[in-house]
This record gives sequence, structure tokens and C-alpha cells, in this order.
Amino acid sequence: MNRRGFLQRAMAGGTVVACAGAPYGLSAMLAPAVKPPVRNHVPLPGALRDASAFAEACIGCALCGEVCPPRCVRFHRRDGGGAVNTPYIDPTDRACILCGKCMAACPTEALTPTPIHEIDMGVAVIDRMACYPWVDRGVCGACVSVCPLGERAIGFAFANMYRPVVADGCVGCGLCVEVCPHPSRPIWIVDRALARAARMPGGEKAS
Repeated sequence: MNRRGFLQRAMAGGTVVACAGAPYGLSAMLAPAVKPPVRNHVPLPGALRDASAFAEACIGCALCGEVCPPRCVRFHRRDGGGAVNTPYIDPTDRACILCGKCMAACPTEALTPTPIHEIDMGVAVIDRMACYPWVDRGVCGACVSVCPLGERAIGFAFANMYRPVVADGCVGCGLCVEVCPHPSRPIWIVDRALARAARMPGGEKAS
């Protein structure tokens, strides 16, 4: 092969690679990064804690969503920027049941199989100024009854069996958020570090 032929083939190969990669570059350009909401924007169980590392490790294969029994996995689209096609959970829509299938299905290090009590998706915070039992507007307890981890994650305040209190063992699955009957959803999931740093308005200090 002469030099001219080699250069022509090299240029053709480079063009093919560039064209193949164009959709991925365009998807990021057409999906400007939007700062995720503080509340109820929950990572999947076993996800890398650093958001940038997770976005880099995730290949957008969507297997986590395919195997999810409650279909709670959502994907960043036009709001994702560099994290486009990466998964998250919004428990106001559908919460995680901690089945672990997404962790087992993930082909990369984005999700790592993690024992249920060591999962850290965030922590629930309750607004005591709106929660029905805390303002004496009725009896509820839905959040306590639905929790898969029991009293190690959420229970009732001492001497009042209807006022819910979040405990240290909460892993942030969001089932309590999904079942809350109050229209304003006075229970939500936040990053554990944020919950430690400040007392949420009208709420309790999560530990």
C-alpha cells in the first residue's frame, strides 16, 4: 500500500469513528446539565457516591430499569448534561423496594452489590409542621408500616404511637414518600450529608 492509499484509509477510518461518536456528543450538547433537586432525587442502591464518578462509570445500558420490579428507575434525558441516560429514582412517583436486582444486573462499577442495611441512598426527613399526626390532624402511620427495614429505620415517637420519627437505619429507599397520603408530601429523601448539616424547616434532625 502506498502512502497516499494509507492516508486515504486512515482518514476514512477517522471519519467513521467521528460519525459513530457524534450521537453521544450531541446528546450531551442537547441535554444541558440541570442541578438536581435537593429532595427526592435519589441514587440507585449501591451507586457510587460521587456523582461524577457514577456518570463516568455508567454506560447508559438501562439494564437497571429493565430488571426493576416496581419500575422505579428513571433516566436523565434533556436535563442530564454529562449524566444523560444515567438512572435515578423519584420516590414521589415510584420508590425502591430494595430488591437488589439493579445492583446484580449492572455490568460496570456504577452499581455495586451491597447488603440491604449498608445501602445509602439518602435519608428520610419529616416536616412536623405538616405531617398529619404531628399536627394532630388525624391518625396515619403509613410511612412506618411500609418500611422494609422496620424500627431500625423509622418508628413512632415515645408515648405517641402515631407520630413517625426517622431512625439511624434509614437507607433512603423512599417507600415512605410514595405512600404518604398528605398532598404536600411532608416526608422526603435527602442526601445524608445534607441532613446531618442542617435541621430541615419544621422537621427533625436526621442522623
